[in-house]
Amino acid sequence: MNTQNEIVFFTGTQTKDTEKGIFRCTLNPLDGSMRIVSSTDGIENSTYLVVNSIGDRLYAVSEKSDGEVFVYVIDNKTGELHLLDRKPTQGADPCYISLSSDGQFVFVSNYSGGNVNVFRIGDNGTLEEKSCMITHSGHSVNPDRQESPHPHSIFPDPSGKFVLVCDLGIDQVVVYRLEEGELVKHHEVDLPPGAGPRHFDFHPTGKWAYCANELNNEITVFTYDDKTADLHTIQSISTLPDDYNEGVSYPADIHVSSCGRFLYASNRGHDSIVQYDIDLDTGNLTAVDWQSTQGEYPRNFTIVEGGYVLVANHKTGNVVSYFMDSETGRLTATGCELELPIPMCVQPLSV
Repeated sequence: MNTQNEIVFFTGTQTKDTEKGIFRCTLNPLDGSMRIVSSTDGIENSTYLVVNSIGDRLYAVSEKSDGEVFVYVIDNKTGELHLLDRKPTQGADPCYISLSSDGQFVFVSNYSGGNVNVFRIGDNGTLEEKSCMITHSGHSVNPDRQESPHPHSIFPDPSGKFVLVCDLGIDQVVVYRLEEGELVKHHEVDLPPGAGPRHFDFHPTGKWAYCANELNNEITVFTYDDKTADLHTIQSISTLPDDYNEGVSYPADIHVSSCGRFLYASNRGHDSIVQYDIDLDTGNLTAVDWQSTQGEYPRNFTIVEGGYVLVANHKTGNVVSYFMDSETGRLTATGCELELPIPMCVQPLSV
Protein backbone atom coordinates (compact mmCIF):
# COMPACT_ATOMS: atom_id res chain seq x y z
CA MET A 1 0.00 0.00 0.00
CA ASN A 2 3.02 2.29 0.20
CA THR A 3 3.09 3.97 -3.22
CA GLN A 4 5.19 6.82 -4.62
CA ASN A 5 7.56 6.51 -1.65
CA GLU A 6 4.83 7.73 0.67
CA ILE A 7 5.67 7.77 4.36
CA VAL A 8 3.30 5.71 6.51
CA PHE A 9 2.03 6.99 9.85
CA PHE A 10 -0.72 6.02 12.27
CA THR A 11 -3.09 8.37 14.05
CA GLY A 12 -4.82 7.50 17.33
CA THR A 13 -8.06 9.27 18.18
CA GLN A 14 -10.43 9.94 21.06
CA THR A 15 -13.39 7.94 19.75
CA LYS A 16 -15.78 5.24 20.95
CA ASP A 17 -15.02 1.58 20.30
CA THR A 18 -17.90 1.41 17.81
CA GLU A 19 -16.27 4.13 15.71
CA LYS A 20 -13.10 4.15 13.63
CA GLY A 21 -10.30 4.80 16.11
CA ILE A 22 -6.85 4.13 14.63
CA PHE A 23 -6.10 5.39 11.12
CA ARG A 24 -3.28 4.27 8.86
CA CYS A 25 -2.28 7.34 6.83
CA THR A 26 0.43 8.34 4.40
CA LEU A 27 2.46 11.49 3.84
CA ASN A 28 3.62 12.46 0.36
CA PRO A 29 7.27 13.61 0.79
CA LEU A 30 7.06 15.77 -2.33
CA ASP A 31 4.46 18.23 -1.06
CA GLY A 32 3.36 17.26 2.47
CA SER A 33 -0.10 16.09 1.43
CA MET A 34 -1.68 13.26 3.41
CA ARG A 35 -4.33 10.63 2.89
CA ILE A 36 -6.12 7.90 4.87
CA VAL A 37 -5.33 4.35 3.74
CA SER A 38 -7.39 2.32 6.21
CA SER A 39 -8.98 2.51 9.66
CA THR A 40 -9.73 0.24 12.59
CA ASP A 41 -12.57 0.20 15.11
CA GLY A 42 -13.03 -1.78 18.33
CA ILE A 43 -10.79 0.35 20.55
CA GLU A 44 -11.98 3.26 22.69
CA ASN A 45 -9.82 6.38 23.06
CA SER A 46 -6.65 5.16 21.34
CA THR A 47 -4.80 8.21 22.58
CA TYR A 48 -1.21 6.96 22.35
CA LEU A 49 0.48 4.53 19.99
CA VAL A 50 3.90 3.00 19.44
CA VAL A 51 5.25 0.80 16.62
CA ASN A 52 7.96 -1.81 17.19
CA SER A 53 11.37 -1.45 15.59
CA ILE A 54 10.70 -3.77 12.64
CA GLY A 55 7.34 -2.22 11.88
CA ASP A 56 5.08 -5.28 12.14
CA ARG A 57 3.34 -4.65 15.49
CA LEU A 58 1.46 -1.62 16.80
CA TYR A 59 0.76 -1.18 20.52
CA ALA A 60 -1.97 1.20 21.67
CA VAL A 61 -3.48 2.30 24.96
CA SER A 62 -7.23 2.53 25.45
CA GLU A 63 -7.56 5.58 27.70
CA LYS A 64 -10.65 4.82 29.79
CA SER A 65 -11.52 4.11 33.42
CA ASP A 66 -10.77 0.40 32.97
CA GLY A 67 -7.65 0.90 30.89
CA GLU A 68 -6.34 -1.59 28.35
CA VAL A 69 -3.40 -2.21 26.04
CA PHE A 70 -4.11 -3.43 22.50
CA VAL A 71 -1.66 -5.17 20.16
CA TYR A 72 -2.15 -5.20 16.38
CA VAL A 73 -0.42 -6.99 13.54
CA ILE A 74 0.48 -4.45 10.84
CA ASP A 75 -0.29 -5.87 7.40
CA ASN A 76 1.99 -3.85 5.15
CA LYS A 77 0.48 -5.40 2.01
CA THR A 78 -3.11 -4.36 2.67
CA GLY A 79 -2.48 -1.43 5.02
CA GLU A 80 -4.79 -2.94 7.64
CA LEU A 81 -4.41 -3.63 11.35
CA HIS A 82 -5.44 -7.00 12.78
CA LEU A 83 -6.08 -7.31 16.51
CA LEU A 84 -3.63 -9.76 18.07
CA ASP A 85 -4.03 -9.25 21.81
CA ARG A 86 -5.44 -6.99 24.54
CA LYS A 87 -4.77 -6.84 28.26
CA PRO A 88 -6.10 -4.73 31.15
CA THR A 89 -3.71 -2.25 32.75
CA GLN A 90 -5.48 -2.36 36.13
CA GLY A 91 -5.25 1.42 36.12
CA ALA A 92 -7.49 4.23 34.92
CA ASP A 93 -6.81 6.35 31.84
CA PRO A 94 -3.55 4.95 30.43
CA CYS A 95 -2.17 7.82 28.35
CA TYR A 96 1.34 6.75 27.26
CA ILE A 97 2.96 3.58 25.96
CA SER A 98 6.56 2.83 25.00
CA LEU A 99 8.82 -0.14 24.28
CA SER A 100 12.14 -1.19 25.75
CA SER A 101 15.13 -0.75 23.47
CA ASP A 102 15.53 -4.54 23.14
CA GLY A 103 11.85 -4.97 22.22
CA GLN A 104 11.13 -7.30 25.13
CA PHE A 105 8.88 -5.10 27.27
CA VAL A 106 5.95 -2.69 27.00
CA PHE A 107 5.71 0.23 29.45
CA VAL A 108 2.39 1.93 30.25
CA SER A 109 1.50 4.93 32.43
CA ASN A 110 -2.01 5.16 33.93
CA TYR A 111 -2.75 8.85 34.49
CA SER A 112 -5.79 8.62 36.79
CA GLY A 113 -4.79 5.28 38.27
CA GLY A 114 -1.50 6.68 39.54
CA ASN A 115 0.35 3.53 38.50
CA VAL A 116 2.69 2.26 35.80
CA ASN A 117 2.88 -1.20 34.21
CA VAL A 118 5.44 -3.41 32.54
CA PHE A 119 4.34 -6.23 30.21
CA ARG A 120 6.72 -8.80 28.78
CA ILE A 121 6.31 -9.28 25.01
CA GLY A 122 5.92 -12.86 23.80
CA ASP A 123 7.56 -14.38 20.73
CA ASN A 124 4.78 -13.34 18.35
CA GLY A 125 4.27 -9.89 19.84
CA THR A 126 1.48 -10.77 22.24
CA LEU A 127 1.55 -9.56 25.83
CA GLU A 128 2.32 -11.89 28.67
CA GLU A 129 0.84 -11.12 32.07
CA LYS A 130 2.18 -8.00 33.75
CA SER A 131 5.69 -8.50 35.05
CA CYS A 132 5.44 -5.39 37.20
CA MET A 133 3.00 -2.74 38.46
CA ILE A 134 4.10 0.22 40.58
CA THR A 135 1.73 2.69 42.25
CA HIS A 136 3.01 6.16 43.06
CA SER A 137 2.01 8.15 46.15
CA GLY A 138 1.88 11.80 47.15
CA HIS A 139 0.52 15.07 45.81
CA SER A 140 1.69 18.60 45.08
CA VAL A 141 0.55 22.22 45.30
CA ASN A 142 -2.12 22.52 42.59
CA PRO A 143 -5.36 21.31 44.24
CA ASP A 144 -7.16 20.82 40.94
CA ARG A 145 -4.47 18.93 39.03
CA GLN A 146 -2.08 17.58 41.66
CA GLU A 147 -4.35 16.09 44.32
CA SER A 148 -2.76 12.66 43.71
CA PRO A 149 -0.12 11.02 41.50
CA HIS A 150 -0.64 11.32 37.74
CA PRO A 151 2.11 9.49 35.81
CA HIS A 152 1.87 11.02 32.35
CA SER A 153 4.68 9.32 30.41
CA ILE A 154 7.05 6.39 30.77
CA PHE A 155 10.05 5.57 28.60
CA PRO A 156 13.47 3.88 28.66
CA ASP A 157 16.66 5.88 28.71
CA PRO A 158 19.16 5.54 25.82
CA SER A 159 21.14 2.85 27.65
CA GLY A 160 18.06 0.68 28.15
CA LYS A 161 19.04 0.15 31.79
CA PHE A 162 16.71 2.74 33.30
CA VAL A 163 13.05 3.69 32.92
CA LEU A 164 11.87 7.23 33.63
CA VAL A 165 8.35 8.32 34.57
CA CYS A 166 7.12 11.92 34.42
CA ASP A 167 4.52 12.25 37.20
CA LEU A 168 2.51 15.44 36.78
CA GLY A 169 0.71 14.99 40.09
CA ILE A 170 3.76 14.86 42.36
CA ASP A 171 6.18 17.08 40.41
CA GLN A 172 8.77 14.37 39.99
CA VAL A 173 10.63 12.44 37.34
CA VAL A 174 10.87 9.01 38.95
CA VAL A 175 13.81 6.90 37.79
CA TYR A 176 13.70 3.09 37.94
CA ARG A 177 16.22 0.41 37.13
CA LEU A 178 14.86 -2.20 34.73
CA GLU A 179 15.82 -5.58 36.15
CA GLU A 180 14.44 -8.62 34.30
CA GLY A 181 11.09 -6.94 33.73
CA GLU A 182 10.83 -5.44 37.21
CA LEU A 183 11.01 -1.73 37.96
CA VAL A 184 13.26 -1.05 40.94
CA LYS A 185 13.17 2.47 42.39
CA HIS A 186 16.49 4.19 41.73
CA HIS A 187 15.78 7.79 42.71
CA GLU A 188 13.42 10.70 42.19
CA VAL A 189 14.15 14.08 40.62
CA ASP A 190 12.12 16.96 42.03
CA LEU A 191 10.70 19.63 39.74
CA PRO A 192 9.56 23.04 41.02
CA PRO A 193 6.23 22.89 42.90
CA GLY A 194 3.39 23.21 40.43
CA ALA A 195 5.55 22.41 37.38
CA GLY A 196 3.57 19.34 36.31
CA PRO A 197 6.14 17.25 34.34
CA ARG A 198 4.41 15.67 31.34
CA HIS A 199 6.64 14.51 28.44
CA PHE A 200 10.39 14.00 28.12
CA ASP A 201 13.02 13.48 25.45
CA PHE A 202 16.74 12.79 25.32
CA HIS A 203 19.34 14.45 23.15
CA PRO A 204 20.80 12.03 20.55
CA THR A 205 24.18 12.22 22.32
CA GLY A 206 22.55 11.10 25.57
CA LYS A 207 24.27 13.96 27.42
CA TRP A 208 21.13 16.05 28.00
CA ALA A 209 17.44 15.52 28.63
CA TYR A 210 14.44 17.81 28.29
CA CYS A 211 11.15 17.80 30.21
CA ALA A 212 7.96 19.61 29.14
CA ASN A 213 6.14 20.84 32.24
CA GLU A 214 2.41 21.15 31.61
CA LEU A 215 1.40 23.39 34.49
CA ASN A 216 4.12 26.07 34.54
CA ASN A 217 4.69 26.29 30.75
CA GLU A 218 8.41 25.57 30.97
CA ILE A 219 11.00 23.21 29.56
CA THR A 220 13.48 21.92 32.13
CA VAL A 221 16.93 21.08 30.75
CA PHE A 222 19.03 18.43 32.51
CA THR A 223 22.46 16.97 32.13
CA TYR A 224 22.25 13.17 32.10
CA ASP A 225 24.65 10.41 33.13
CA ASP A 226 23.56 7.10 31.60
CA LYS A 227 25.71 5.12 34.04
CA THR A 228 23.99 6.50 37.14
CA ALA A 229 20.80 8.01 35.63
CA ASP A 230 21.60 11.24 37.45
CA LEU A 231 19.67 14.26 36.19
CA HIS A 232 20.92 17.75 37.10
CA THR A 233 18.90 20.83 36.16
CA ILE A 234 20.86 23.41 34.17
CA GLN A 235 18.09 25.56 32.68
CA SER A 236 14.37 26.33 32.76
CA ILE A 237 12.86 28.20 29.82
CA SER A 238 9.31 29.22 28.91
CA THR A 239 7.42 27.57 26.07
CA LEU A 240 5.49 30.80 25.40
CA PRO A 241 6.49 34.13 23.87
CA ASP A 242 7.09 36.96 26.36
CA ASP A 243 4.09 38.93 25.10
CA TYR A 244 1.53 36.09 25.38
CA ASN A 245 -1.31 37.11 27.73
CA GLU A 246 -4.39 35.81 25.95
CA GLY A 247 -5.39 33.02 28.33
CA VAL A 248 -4.49 29.59 29.62
CA SER A 249 -2.00 27.43 27.72
CA TYR A 250 -0.38 24.08 28.43
CA PRO A 251 2.65 22.49 26.76
CA ALA A 252 2.02 18.90 25.69
CA ASP A 253 4.59 17.07 23.57
CA ILE A 254 8.34 17.50 23.10
CA HIS A 255 10.86 16.14 20.57
CA VAL A 256 14.54 16.65 19.73
CA SER A 257 15.51 16.49 16.05
CA SER A 258 17.69 13.57 15.00
CA CYS A 259 20.55 15.98 14.20
CA GLY A 260 20.48 17.19 17.82
CA ARG A 261 20.41 20.89 16.89
CA PHE A 262 16.72 21.66 17.45
CA LEU A 263 14.03 20.99 20.03
CA TYR A 264 10.30 21.46 19.49
CA ALA A 265 7.34 21.55 21.89
CA SER A 266 3.60 21.97 21.38
CA ASN A 267 1.48 24.56 23.22
CA ARG A 268 -2.24 23.95 23.75
CA GLY A 269 -3.97 27.30 24.11
CA HIS A 270 -1.31 29.33 22.37
CA ASP A 271 -1.79 26.64 19.69
CA SER A 272 1.78 26.67 18.47
CA ILE A 273 4.94 24.67 17.99
CA VAL A 274 7.85 26.42 19.64
CA GLN A 275 11.34 25.84 18.22
CA TYR A 276 14.52 26.07 20.27
CA ASP A 277 18.09 25.98 19.05
CA ILE A 278 20.26 23.65 21.15
CA ASP A 279 23.74 24.73 22.16
CA LEU A 280 25.82 21.68 21.30
CA ASP A 281 28.43 22.58 23.92
CA THR A 282 26.08 23.03 26.88
CA GLY A 283 22.70 21.57 25.90
CA ASN A 284 20.99 24.87 26.75
CA LEU A 285 18.04 26.14 24.73
CA THR A 286 17.31 29.41 22.93
CA ALA A 287 13.75 29.98 21.73
CA VAL A 288 13.82 31.14 18.10
CA ASP A 289 10.34 30.69 16.62
CA TRP A 290 6.67 29.91 17.21
CA GLN A 291 4.53 28.50 14.40
CA SER A 292 0.73 28.32 14.51
CA THR A 293 -0.57 24.76 14.45
CA GLN A 294 -3.37 25.76 12.06
CA GLY A 295 -5.86 24.35 14.56
CA GLU A 296 -6.67 24.11 18.26
CA TYR A 297 -5.07 22.17 21.12
CA PRO A 298 -2.08 20.34 19.59
CA ARG A 299 -1.74 17.38 21.95
CA ASN A 300 0.89 15.43 20.03
CA PHE A 301 3.28 15.83 17.10
CA THR A 302 6.06 13.89 15.48
CA ILE A 303 9.16 14.48 13.37
CA VAL A 304 9.22 12.20 10.30
CA GLU A 305 11.85 11.25 7.76
CA GLY A 306 12.17 13.54 4.79
CA GLY A 307 12.15 16.70 6.89
CA TYR A 308 8.51 16.97 7.94
CA VAL A 309 6.67 17.58 11.21
CA LEU A 310 3.08 16.35 11.67
CA VAL A 311 0.86 17.94 14.32
CA ALA A 312 -2.40 16.50 15.69
CA ASN A 313 -4.86 19.25 16.67
CA HIS A 314 -7.19 17.70 19.23
CA LYS A 315 -10.09 20.17 19.24
CA THR A 316 -10.28 21.02 15.53
CA GLY A 317 -9.92 17.47 14.20
CA ASN A 318 -7.02 18.02 11.82
CA VAL A 319 -3.47 16.77 11.30
CA VAL A 320 -1.26 19.44 9.74
CA SER A 321 2.10 18.96 7.98
CA TYR A 322 5.12 21.27 8.08
CA PHE A 323 8.37 21.26 6.17
CA MET A 324 11.40 21.40 8.48
CA ASP A 325 14.39 23.29 7.08
CA SER A 326 17.50 21.12 7.56
CA GLU A 327 19.78 24.12 8.09
CA THR A 328 17.73 26.38 10.37
CA GLY A 329 15.17 23.95 11.78
CA ARG A 330 12.40 26.44 10.96
CA LEU A 331 8.96 25.01 10.27
CA THR A 332 6.87 26.12 7.30
CA ALA A 333 3.26 25.01 6.92
CA THR A 334 2.78 23.06 3.69
CA GLY A 335 -0.86 24.13 3.40
CA CYS A 336 -1.90 20.47 3.63
CA GLU A 337 -4.05 18.96 6.35
CA LEU A 338 -5.97 15.76 7.02
CA GLU A 339 -9.37 15.75 8.71
CA LEU A 340 -9.72 13.07 11.40
CA PRO A 341 -12.02 12.61 14.41
CA ILE A 342 -10.36 14.06 17.54
CA PRO A 343 -6.74 13.15 16.64
CA MET A 344 -4.57 12.62 19.71
CA CYS A 345 -1.37 10.92 18.56
CA VAL A 346 0.64 10.63 15.34
CA GLN A 347 3.15 7.80 15.11
CA PRO A 348 5.30 7.06 12.01
CA LEU A 349 5.88 3.51 10.87
CA SER A 350 9.42 2.92 12.09
CA VAL A 351 10.73 1.21 8.94
